[in-house]
Amino acid sequence: MKIEIVSDVVCPWCYIGKRRLEKALAVVGGDGRPEVTWLPFQLNPGMPPEGMPRAAYRREKFGSVERGRELDARVAAEGRGEGIDFALERIERTPNTFAAHRLIDLAQERGAGGAVVDALFRAYFEEARDIGDREVLLGIAEAAGVARADLEARWGDAAHARRVAQLEESMKQLGIGGVPTFIFDRKLGVSGAQAPEALAAAMREAATT
Repeated sequence: MKIEIVSDVVCPWCYIGKRRLEKALAVVGGDGRPEVTWLPFQLNPGMPPEGMPRAAYRREKFGSVERGRELDARVAAEGRGEGIDFALERIERTPNTFAAHRLIDLAQERGAGGAVVDALFRAYFEEARDIGDREVLLGIAEAAGVARADLEARWGDAAHARRVAQLEESMKQLGIGGVPTFIFDRKLGVSGAQAPEALAAAMREAATT
């Protein structure tokens, strides 16, 4: 089965959804491993390239720091159930994620997409690192076996930037307006960090249609 996951690496529900998909795959079982592709979606496409202080961003988005903290508490509680130790209170900046999506695209070409996506989620949400910082991204890439020189060359390639931007636009043209969205064999889509049982049911349905 081909599984496409539309997500952003600053989306906590995408991290939770990734863990739930892994549980769903264990439930479904079967022969072979599914082909998983991560597709780009920026929650904040207008974010400045250098990002912005998270407190200011949350205040602008939710009206107050207090409302943001309420939502963070809900996310943290859900995360604990999936073995994720969210460190939301320690995150200082909300990054622009376009460079991270370009890293993911390159990592998938090198067979390291899943490892890089997991490392990006962990770096941002559990280690409170700035994944808009190029040195942080280069370190994540190297740890996953992606050569620094390859990534630096890719970042300097304007054609690659256009391709990733067009790929993101194609997701919007499919009608995807929120993440995570899971697409199974281009037959069935599931929006949101659904329970493992719901994701497993969707996979079984896609496999039989």
